[in-house]
Amino acid sequence: MTRPPFTPGSTLTVQDVADLIDHALLKPELTPDEVAASVRELAGQHIWSVCVRPGDVVLAAATIAEVADSPTRVCTVIGFPHGTTSTAAKVAESRQALADGATELDMVLNIGRLRGGDLASVRDDIAAVVEVGHGADALVKVIFETALLDETAKIDACRASAEAGADFTKTATGFAGGGATLADVALMREHTPARMEVKASGGVRDIPTLLAMLAEGVTRIGTSSTEKLLAEAGDPGPGGLVVPEPGRRGGPATPDGY
Repeated sequence: MTRPPFTPGSTLTVQDVADLIDHALLKPELTPDEVAASVRELAGQHIWSVCVRPGDVVLAAATIAEVADSPTRVCTVIGFPHGTTSTAAKVAESRQALADGATELDMVLNIGRLRGGDLASVRDDIAAVVEVGHGADALVKVIFETALLDETAKIDACRASAEAGADFTKTATGFAGGGATLADVALMREHTPARMEVKASGGVRDIPTLLAMLAEGVTRIGTSSTEKLLAEAGDPGPGGLVVPEPGRRGGPATPDGY
């Protein structure tokens, strides 16, 4: 576990917020120059990681290396965004990403097979990526695409991810509608073992939403709103950055994307 969950009443610093963020640079139209410029700025802000397209891993790692004393890591996506590539393809993609410098892998599970009830296939698909990732001391997060799943399928996805040895469950890709809700992350936290963490991605764009996610046990945030989050964290108002009590089930509703 990279960090224990924040408890209600915990006070965060700006760096605590930065340490929660996997910044998404996943839009297909991004140019190499745009990726490098964003990575350079984000590495200077000492966020936890940049989550880039597989073809950008080498570029991201090299760019971070140019930023003095930056702890920022390189994360990438596997089987993205639909999860329907073969297990062999996901394994090959994972191996290449790790060789290129990634230290975290966010893989999309096979959504259709999950919905079809083939849980053994889903578990084995995840386990194959976990084996490769853990062999290189990399974290593996499993993306559910919660907007496409009913509650039973979400719980099944939690069980398959846990049995496969994954490190995180994650709500969404940001490319299929919906995103993180408090109800979903609470459900994911409830149905995974304590060793696992929950990443909320999709729609976490302000500090009140981020704090509400932390109250439900989230320990990582996938977002493209890093600049706004850090600005709000630096000027939080008289209440400060305090994790609220949990229990706001069902909201906030989140729009498409990161």
